[in-house]
Amino acid sequence: MIHGYSAEQVRAAEAPHLAAGEPLMRRAAAALAAELRRVLSEAGAADGPVVLLVGSGDNGGDALFAGAELAGDGVDVSAVAASDRMHADGAAAARAAGVRILGGAGEGAEVDHALRSAAVVVDGILGTGTSAAPALRGPARELVAAAIPIVRDRGVPVVAVDLPSGIHPDDGSVPDPTVLPATLTVTFGAVKAGLLLEPAAGYAGRVELVDLGLGPDLASVTPLVSVP
Repeated sequence: MIHGYSAEQVRAAEAPHLAAGEPLMRRAAAALAAELRRVLSEAGAADGPVVLLVGSGDNGGDALFAGAELAGDGVDVSAVAASDRMHADGAAAARAAGVRILGGAGEGAEVDHALRSAAVVVDGILGTGTSAAPALRGPARELVAAAIPIVRDRGVPVVAVDLPSGIHPDDGSVPDPTVLPATLTVTFGAVKAGLLLEPAAGYAGRVELVDLGLGPDLASVTPLVSVP
């Protein structure tokens, strides 16, 4: 059985590990980078380009740290900011590794070119912290709306970070259909219940769970959903 947990259940399981100073984000980012290398290899494009769509929270941080690791290995990586803020440490690591940061005023043509050249697109805009209002809004929604037809027409693989941006992590609802369908969702610590429930499951593609050592913390927790 595959067990799906709520965002709050996963956060509670993570809390003692974070309090102990365990580098959960770095572990998640390293695992994400490994999955991206595999996807690039399967696409016959080991050197990219990889385009990261990044939000301001930890989800964007995961994507930026993974992008920094890839760029350090010589992969062509660009990051498109979906808002006026990015995860500070992740952005610093990405810049230091040579990741190009796009998304400022007047960079629409550069973003469009990056998407049309990408070998892989990474959706790192929204994470589980958006349970109360999961739908994309403003510039983030505009970015995804622009990316959807480009990715669809080119058949570019999309890797979602933890969950596709815009789906509800707990009940699987999709309040706004402006969601970038993923080829692969790399989820961290535990499978989020929404990834197992329609209609969100239809956007998730194949779901790959990254073990962050939360198993003992979740052993006594009743999952929201379990599927064969």
